[in-house]
Amino acid sequence: MKYFLSVIGMVMIVEGLPYFAFPDKIKDFLNKIVETPPHHLRIMGFFLMMIGLGILYIALRTNLFG
Repeated sequence: MKYFLSVIGMVMIVEGLPYFAFPDKIKDFLNKIVETPPHHLRIMGFFLMMIGLGILYIALRTNLFG
């Protein structure tokens, strides 16, 4: 549970950093997302999930990172 909470905390830090550092640019970016068709967002989300899964596989199943 300690590891899980650490990961959640790190995700929140990484997710919150752009909002803290560049609030005006985030507003512009969010407006562009609203204008993007839903199927493009689905495709982008799918590829991001697959990249994340690949990173997890490499990190957990190989000895690449020690």
